Amino acid sequence: MKIVFLDAGTVDWRDASLAPLKKLGNLKVYSRTGPSEVEKRSAGAQIVITNKCIFDRKRLERLKSLKLIALAATGTNNVDLETARRLGIAVSNVSGYSTDCVVQWTFAFLLALGGNLLQFNEAAHDGRWSRSPFFTLPDFSFREIGGKTLGIVGYGRIGKRVARRARAFGMKVLVAQIPGRVYSASERKGRVSLSELLRRSDFVSLHAPLSQATEKLINSRTIRRMKRGAFLINMARGGLVEEKALDKALRSGRLAGAAADVLSEEPPPKNHPLLKARHLILTPHIAWASREARARLIREIALNIKAFQEGKRRNRVV
Repeated sequence: MKIVFLDAGTVDWRDASLAPLKKLGNLKVYSRTGPSEVEKRSAGAQIVITNKCIFDRKRLERLKSLKLIALAATGTNNVDLETARRLGIAVSNVSGYSTDCVVQWTFAFLLALGGNLLQFNEAAHDGRWSRSPFFTLPDFSFREIGGKTLGIVGYGRIGKRVARRARAFGMKVLVAQIPGRVYSASERKGRVSLSELLRRSDFVSLHAPLSQATEKLINSRTIRRMKRGAFLINMARGGLVEEKALDKALRSGRLAGAAADVLSEEPPPKNHPLLKARHLILTPHIAWASREARARLIREIALNIKAFQEGKRRNRVV
């Protein structure tokens, strides 16, 4: 089979092996594929591997040889699934491969915010510590996370593991009912309203998928409900947060700080309001991408393709 990996550069950062994929057929690898190149590079391939390349209705209808789109991601919004189903094109994805590193990144953020780590690090390097009259530098305060309350919005595999780690740190944990979402009786057990969670939490951590129910869930109105001086962490999608409202809350001191691995537009334009926001730790959507997670992702893609070649269903969304 002819297999094409259109955007391998999102997975292989010159430290990953694509050997599991090379065993499955005639593999052609492109580090990056622009929108105008997708069809030409996919032509004649039975299997296409992609992380973010768009496969809309017209594109799928023109790729007559295509039998499987193996997504190198969990999200499927870059593929027209209904058209794929109509045309008999299988689609597979990979979930759970990055849980451990996303949880780790969440706590890197939480500890850095609570400990005021970035300001202390900067002060040690820019000469302020050297000029201090004391052995220490009493310029900033910081907080212990033990005994504090962590509010979790989005209680899937990642949210549950964040809760478990938080309790190990001695934190109290609240889990939100997302407004507009329907919960079973067992799911509702132990959850509190979003308003109550925001009012009581010292840290709020977002782990919910982007949907109609969660789009701009954190906005000027809900930020006003948060405890003054609280911290916000976004590990989900940029669209969950009204970014101008967050910028305003950080500038005014309504929130003590925030951290995010995602923005509503990625990569962000140079004038994005949060790129110069005060008291914000920002990383470029890399919390999913530890070396170990990317190796797991490649192995899972290979297993999905092998199952397809053997006539079996594995991680199929179509």
